[in-house]
Amino acid sequence: MRCRVGKGRWTVMICRSSREGRYGEALDLLRDLQRRGQRPGHFILPSLLRACGGLSDLGTGEKLHGSAIRSSFDADVFVSCALIDMYSRCGHIDGARKVFDTAAQRDTVVWNSMLASYVRLGFAGDAMRLFVSMVTGGLHPDLTTWNSLISGCSSSGALKIAKYLFRSMKFHGVDPDVFSWTSLIGGLVRDFRGQDAFEAFRRMMVVPGVQPSSATVSSLLPACANLADDRRGAALHAYAVVTGVEEDLFVSSALVDMYSKCGFLHEAAKMFNRMRHRSTVSWNSMIFGYANNGSSTEAVNIYNQMRKDGVDPDHLTFTALLTACSHGGLVELGMAFFRSMQEERGIEPRAEHYACMVDLLGRAGRLLEALDLIEGMPVAPDIFVWGALLGACRNHGNVEVAVVAASHLLKVETERRGSYLMMSGILAGSGRWEDAVRMKMMAKRQTLRGNPGCSWITTP
Repeated sequence: MRCRVGKGRWTVMICRSSREGRYGEALDLLRDLQRRGQRPGHFILPSLLRACGGLSDLGTGEKLHGSAIRSSFDADVFVSCALIDMYSRCGHIDGARKVFDTAAQRDTVVWNSMLASYVRLGFAGDAMRLFVSMVTGGLHPDLTTWNSLISGCSSSGALKIAKYLFRSMKFHGVDPDVFSWTSLIGGLVRDFRGQDAFEAFRRMMVVPGVQPSSATVSSLLPACANLADDRRGAALHAYAVVTGVEEDLFVSSALVDMYSKCGFLHEAAKMFNRMRHRSTVSWNSMIFGYANNGSSTEAVNIYNQMRKDGVDPDHLTFTALLTACSHGGLVELGMAFFRSMQEERGIEPRAEHYACMVDLLGRAGRLLEALDLIEGMPVAPDIFVWGALLGACRNHGNVEVAVVAASHLLKVETERRGSYLMMSGILAGSGRWEDAVRMKMMAKRQTLRGNPGCSWITTP
């Protein structure tokens, strides 16, 4: 005898599946419900739309939208927000905006959903314009509104606007929370303003009721890597241990990256080996660490272990591997990895992969092969590709290929003083003094000036 399941039970099952991230299961339950001749009610629609967004299933999402319109469920605020979120997660910002513009009720929650959608897809300017409309329309932004904007501006590089918004929160009667501070710190780190990021962290620590989270720590650790500041990195590590966030996947991956970039491979490996769960980011950090510190064999061994553990490599994995092969002179292995990423993994090489390959071949003196590789690139060679070839020509004293590389490099970016001087040195080294002087004169005519050398030094 067939078991009859009530509609309320379906609602519970679908909501639980969607909430726990089992989106495919939620949509399978929807299809079972429809086969029984039942339609989803407005209580269940937000969960189903969340599943569509999670799977980027725009087709099913649009069908649910149509069903909501026919049943007048789209007038419900929660359904409107879920529709806006679904369209944005499917990359359809126009669909999200249409839902927003036609929403029967537009309270702060609906405005926040549209703001978050713009931020998610990188439309920081549209988010700011919507914010201005919200304020001039008489609505009061809440904490969610401010956090969406600060996060969006910080992520998109509009740091001045993010800092202005952060300062404006208090004026509007809203106190920054841990998310506000973390977004600001993350923006400062991405802008390579590590000292300012640490100053913001110091101010955050003395705010009553605000406790740095795992996201705060993982956002700040790259500043230590950028500054090669292992002292602060170790202090943050100690803080992570004391507060219990060390085992967070993002924190532990950031610790591996920090120790690697600071040259403490032993500490990086210890952290990596202690991790219970490892993402592709974790593996990449360890491979990059060995590659950049000249331990090419260890980098390849980590990759082999990664494959044994069933973790799929991404484009950054192969950038790290090609870097390792280049630094270690493993030409044939590097070429094998380059073929493997395309033929076995289906990853199309990017400009950075070609730059690594040119460097690999160039270090081995195979300059004509490197030039052939560049000429066969499906994407336009950038300054790093041509720069790698020019550097190899300098090391091997090949004037003919250097002329080709320099001519293209100076077309891509005319104001590269280093390229002029490198080419001048190559010409001088081959006895072509007049051409060398002419190259220096060209540099002067471009009114190029070099920046004085500087370095970050941590003092006790």
